Amino acid sequence: MKKINPLLWFDSEAEQAAKFYVEIFKNSKIGKITLYSEDGPGPNGSVMTVEFTLDKVDFVALNGGPQFKFTEAISFSVNCETQDEIDHFWEKLSADGGSTGRCGWLKDKFGLSWQVNPVFLGDMLADRDAEKANRVMKAMMEMDKIDIAALEKAAMG
Repeated sequence: MKKINPLLWFDSEAEQAAKFYVEIFKNSKIGKITLYSEDGPGPNGSVMTVEFTLDKVDFVALNGGPQFKFTEAISFSVNCETQDEIDHFWEKLSADGGSTGRCGWLKDKFGLSWQVNPVFLGDMLADRDAEKANRVMKAMMEMDKIDIAALEKAAMG
């Protein structure tokens, strides 16, 4: 096990969420599933944790009850090489009750926030040419799903 792994707290949807994510990302799989015992705190025999891997990143999903909800303070960034990748992750992650937001942000149906961006976006926004970086930022701020061609056009002026 890696030294640091994201642990995602769900009410009772840990296994459902892990399966949802594994279907979306390549090189992904469900690992060990741990069940609650008669000592609880969850119902005896129900899923407590699900270990899963999304494209070589390990996660743990916990069925911990309804006390805590996801907020935008934590999100996962999906770094995409192409517009097709952006389109894929945008569509799949926001499906079935998810919601989309500005600048490449979305929430999936479980309320978890994601950022779907091209890998080069950070370089464009940090370009030494401040006017170029500002044009890219302005274009991005007007987008929901990121449009690579529109960002490149903005960068060119």
